[in-house]
Amino acid sequence: MSENELTKIASEYQSLSKVEGFISDEWEQRLSELWASISNYSEEQFLARMEELAAELPADSAVAVFERAGSLDSTGHSELAVPLYRQALELGLQGERRRRAVIQMASSLRNIGQAQESVALLTAEINAESDHLDDAVSAFLALALVDMGREREAVSLALSALSRHMTRYQRSLANYAKQISEDPSSS
Repeated sequence: MSENELTKIASEYQSLSKVEGFISDEWEQRLSELWASISNYSEEQFLARMEELAAELPADSAVAVFERAGSLDSTGHSELAVPLYRQALELGLQGERRRRAVIQMASSLRNIGQAQESVALLTAEINAESDHLDDAVSAFLALALVDMGREREAVSLALSALSRHMTRYQRSLANYAKQISEDPSSS
């Protein structure tokens, strides 16, 4: 192979290593174990372990940046997590992690007093796709709506999400949820 071909392959490899799907199962397992044992560590220990794990990925890995953001967020540092969530999304975070980043960033934004941006992000997300995280989107959107003084809309959204899981009264609850959001005098 020529030097140009080797350079091209190396460049493609580096690009692939930034993509979520290229991360090893072994790395994902260690990440999962770290998250599962968060309560066994002090804040400093957990953040240091996450930093070590994230440092195994390229510096501009969207996944590494996302996991760093999540570790800061989970230890009460929403204000530090938000810029990292934004960076992870800008780096092209994909799949479920992309959706989790939007949910987590929106929650952090609400926590730091930016409920309006939280509502905007989650409203766009609720309309974008549907998967097993739909109820999480609805729950965090409901919280942000409450912070904006839109309690009726929040209750309606939460009840609609809940109604999908009920084995009885599903239709009634969904109808009441819709009625609450449409008619301020209903109860």
